[in-house]
Amino acid sequence: MISTTLRIALIVVVLIYFIIIFYFLKKKAISLKYTLMWLMAGVIMAVFVAWPRLLIYCRKLVGIESNMNALFLMLIGFCVVILMALTSIVSGHTEKMRKLIQAMSLMEKRIRELEDQVAELEEKNSEITKKNSKKYVMFDLNDKKIKL
Repeated sequence: MISTTLRIALIVVVLIYFIIIFYFLKKKAISLKYTLMWLMAGVIMAVFVAWPRLLIYCRKLVGIESNMNALFLMLIGFCVVILMALTSIVSGHTEKMRKLIQAMSLMEKRIRELEDQVAELEEKNSEITKKNSKKYVMFDLNDKKIKL
């Protein structure tokens, strides 16, 4: 069985764990959907700290001989679940990044095409302006302009 001093220390550690999670959530260092998995792990830890007999019951149900082995198995299970969740999140972000990169590339191509069209129009405009400026001769007589 867990001694009273150890149980109090574990309760303090679990409380600090929750404070850190809520601090990160408040500062928006972690989004809510990711915080939920960490909160779930904290709740399970708190349950086993508050009712250590539950750990003994689960240990016997599974057929594990030692409490420490049961704790290590739970720890490994938490790590695997959290790693799977994080891998899923990273995969989703990778797919979103791929789509954004493709969209950005298409936009850059369209911008280059539009810039080329603008350059062609400016070139045609300058040619037309040159042709039109040859048709007219400007004279300045006493600040009066006359077009011929």
